[in-house]
Order: sequence, then C-alpha cells, then structure tokens
Amino acid sequence: MTKILILYYSMYGHISALARKVADGANSVDGVEVVIKRVPEIMERSALEQIGAAFEDDVPVASVDELSQYDAIIFGTPTRFGNMASQMRSFLDQTGQLWLAHGLVGKIGSVFTSTSTGSGNETTITSFHTTLLHHGMIICGVPYSVEALSDVSEPRGGSPLGAGYLCGADHRKPMTKAEVAIAEGQGRHVALIARKLHG
Repeated sequence: MTKILILYYSMYGHISALARKVADGANSVDGVEVVIKRVPEIMERSALEQIGAAFEDDVPVASVDELSQYDAIIFGTPTRFGNMASQMRSFLDQTGQLWLAHGLVGKIGSVFTSTSTGSGNETTITSFHTTLLHHGMIICGVPYSVEALSDVSEPRGGSPLGAGYLCGADHRKPMTKAEVAIAEGQGRHVALIARKLHG
C-alpha cells in the first residue's frame, strides 16, 4: 500500500479546505492510503483572535519523526509575502535529524497554497521546493493533462507548480470549480506517481 501524507498549515481555513480536495484526488487512486495532518500552531491564541484567524481545526498534529513513514508528502501552506507560513517553516526547521538520516530521500514532495490576491502564489511554492530538494525529495507538480489548468474564464489559483486557492482580500471568495479540479488533479497525479515508484 502506497502511503501519502497531506501536511498543512491553515490560519483561516482555506488551506484546510483545499487539503481535502487534494485528498479526494489522491483517494481516487487504488492502492493508496491517504492521511491528513497539520503542523502545530506557534502563534498565541490571543494574537490569532486579534486578526480574526482563530480557525478551529480538529485534524491531528503531525510529528517530524513520522514523515519518513510516507511515500509522498503533499504540503499545503498559505503564502506569507511570497514565502511559506512561519508555522510550516518552524516545523520543517526541526527536520535536521531526518535530513542527516536521509529519511526523505527518494520520496515524492508536492506543494499547494492559498493567497488573498494571487500575489506570491508561485514563489511560495518554488521557495518551498528548495527545502524538499535539500531532503532529496522528487518534486511533483500538476500536469496540463488536468484540463482545469487551461481554464482562464474566471480568476483562480493554481498552476503547474501546484494547486492554489485565490480566497480574496476579505477571505470570503468561494473556491472555484477550476481550483477544486486542479487540487484533485494534483492529489491524483502525486498518488499515481508515488504508486509507480513505491507501490
């Protein structure tokens, strides 16, 4: 059985919603087991409440030690000025021993993101790739066989680099059909590649 971890940080709930669509795509592939987890919150609750971001998430918190158990990890993070969120960065900064042990070498790594205006969508993913490459992971994006990538009929997130959710400056824009299709396509593509390599 090929094991896939979807690991994310979500401040307002957009990445959490997108993670479930990625999981739907991965789960559509036979012989794959999908686990969804999140990284720990490092901000004080009072600070989160002050910015209206105290998102309640009952998804279990991952540990660094368990990462090597998976054949593929699909990471989700909101963009922070073109980079990953500090919560995700903090978690990855704790993977030094895993790096020394070559624990992620040869595993699939993939990234999805959300932004309010679209700015920083791709740089967040490409800068994230640097960490995955240091771990020896095989980068996987979204191929243009996912037809929604060619749909430009309305504003949306997502690119060949990874799925995206363009949630609007007020964080209220619903996910588009194309964004859902790209997220599902990413999950399915990663699952198929992981099954070929590790199944």
